[in-house]
Amino acid sequence: MAAIKTKDLTIKYGAFTAVDHVDLSVEEGEIFGFLGPNGSGKTTIIKALCGLLKPAEGTGLVLGYDCATQAAEIRQRVGYMSQNFSLYQDLTVNENMEFYAGVYGLHGKYFKRRMDEAIALTHLEPYLERRAGRLSGGWKQRLALACAFIHEPRLMFLDEPTAGIDPVARRDLWDLLFQLSGQGVTFFVTTHYMDEAERCGRVGYIYLSKLIAFGTPDQLKGLPEVSPAGTKRIEIITTQTSNAFLLMKSRPYVRSSTIFGQAIHLLMDEQVSLDQVKKDLLDGGFGKTELRPIVPSLEDVFVTLTNALKEEV
Repeated sequence: MAAIKTKDLTIKYGAFTAVDHVDLSVEEGEIFGFLGPNGSGKTTIIKALCGLLKPAEGTGLVLGYDCATQAAEIRQRVGYMSQNFSLYQDLTVNENMEFYAGVYGLHGKYFKRRMDEAIALTHLEPYLERRAGRLSGGWKQRLALACAFIHEPRLMFLDEPTAGIDPVARRDLWDLLFQLSGQGVTFFVTTHYMDEAERCGRVGYIYLSKLIAFGTPDQLKGLPEVSPAGTKRIEIITTQTSNAFLLMKSRPYVRSSTIFGQAIHLLMDEQVSLDQVKKDLLDGGFGKTELRPIVPSLEDVFVTLTNALKEEV
């Protein structure tokens, strides 16, 4: 059974359509990444799947329950971690966890076991008596995650869980997600980070309320519209990245270009040789360069799909 299954899910605020006929399927135990620009409908879909918003059209099943009519059953079985730290800043770590355990009706030996397990998994023990407001960003997110899974949910919605925290804390948090996923917990994660999207089993991309891409990272990179017939992608490495980027952008055979770290990524006409590109760089004053073919990144995928839709509007 799929953990999440939607068919033509549509959410409206008055005359405005925030989510437009979205079909999704998330398998049990999967880490599903959900991406899209701000305002595209990501958080709205999460709210609907948690039973907080009623669909205008279509259906949504979460762990087999209808999100329109069985919201209470869903909320007892899912965890939710918002994009902003929403726990009680003046309560200690331990008090926050106890409060959420109480909200979900945990008591007795089960309460004690779940508290111990959450503390052990998130390594929060050194901070149990510290007020939540005094934690660093990474430890706040660990606390938020502990509170969200204190009641052993089978499915967790994480809305930009790593926004604003440092790379080490981001990696630590993802290690926790993989550990829980290995125990059978399903994750629905929204993110703006491409490296996080690469870690997901499957990814969905929503733009202007419509789901425009859905599949594994490799499947999305292989979409024909991402690398159209008659084109190829190459990477250029040079010591003068910005200047070389401006030169390449002006070449008639370049379809699109972007700076990617210390390199330049080009989508260019297939018939133009790498030797020709190297000659243009040499003529432009860039003596030492390295060129190699590459496959598109997920960032290439989403930028290409977004730009194509912008041209249609």
